[in-house]
Amino acid sequence: MSLSKIKFGVVVFPGSNCDHDAYHAAKHVMNQEAEFIWHKETDLRGSDVIILPGGFSYGDYLRTGAIARFSPVMQEVVRFANNGGTVIGICNGFQVLLEAGLLPGVMLRNRSLRFVCKFVHLKVENASTRFTSECRNGDVLKIPVAHGDGNYFAGDDVVKSLEDNNQVVFRYCETDGSITDEANPNGSLHNIAGIVNAEGNVMGMMPHPERASELELGSADGKKIFESLIHSVVLV
Repeated sequence: MSLSKIKFGVVVFPGSNCDHDAYHAAKHVMNQEAEFIWHKETDLRGSDVIILPGGFSYGDYLRTGAIARFSPVMQEVVRFANNGGTVIGICNGFQVLLEAGLLPGVMLRNRSLRFVCKFVHLKVENASTRFTSECRNGDVLKIPVAHGDGNYFAGDDVVKSLEDNNQVVFRYCETDGSITDEANPNGSLHNIAGIVNAEGNVMGMMPHPERASELELGSADGKKIFESLIHSVVLV
């Protein structure tokens, strides 16, 4: 399948450790343009999609993502998002999006109080987003997690709004797609693994699609997220 070229901008914070993974997936696996953007920069360099990668931005001091939220580049990311630009936050990047107010809710320590690093299964709950357009509702993706603070929490009114507006994109599930507490690696409310904003242009997810973009890594299901972004941004 031939994909039109778009440009991914991968933001790099001090402590990011999945930036090269995201860059590799975008540039070498998906054959797209990609460029690193340092946290002190205020130019997104014409990027079509901004990736806030996983890691431990600023050492996760204070709270995960709390300091990164105030970095110079985030002022531009927020402006970009508010103007309809496509932004995906992965793991620590999801945490940064929450701290920046681009997505609702917070991340708490994992229910086990232990770092979790393993493959999980995700049920696609909304295949109508620009992040999941190459999926179908009910698809089950095998993608790894690696986090200590991935326990998504929000007030009842926020969660109801997310559910009512179909903003829950992914839930942790069993291999057959059933939603169980046993499939939940961190205790997230309603098994939430990824959400999108009301406008549909900003998504945060705790699992790492860039680490599941090649079969050699154990799964290539993460490519569907990148393929969705490429096709959707071309059409926007």
